[in-house]
Amino acid sequence: MKKIQKSEKQKSEIVEAPGICHDKDCPFHGNLKTRGRVFEGVVIRKFDKRIAIEFERMIYVRKYERYAKSKTKIHARLSTCLEKEINVGDTVKIQECRPLSKIIHFVVIKKIKSGEMKK
Repeated sequence: MKKIQKSEKQKSEIVEAPGICHDKDCPFHGNLKTRGRVFEGVVIRKFDKRIAIEFERMIYVRKYERYAKSKTKIHARLSTCLEKEINVGDTVKIQECRPLSKIIHFVVIKKIKSGEMKK
């Protein structure tokens, strides 16, 4: 039997490190390794060292043979070098990492687009 090798592996996008920080859980300046899934979403809440993003996805409902929109909310670690750049309403890219706490399994990689502040 021959082993089948994948010709092309998924390569993660190279992102430049913004600013300087001394955060040990920073993917740019610390020891945190990123792997796995990558998502893009809008920041809906901003906490101390953490953000919550939300994005829409389509789910197939077999009973009705139709698609339904569903929103997913994910919490991600916000390193100190990106803290001043990212605000509520911005679109960001997050990537999976090791579990950092009970709800945080992702880390912010970069800011994609600025959003509008909602009042």
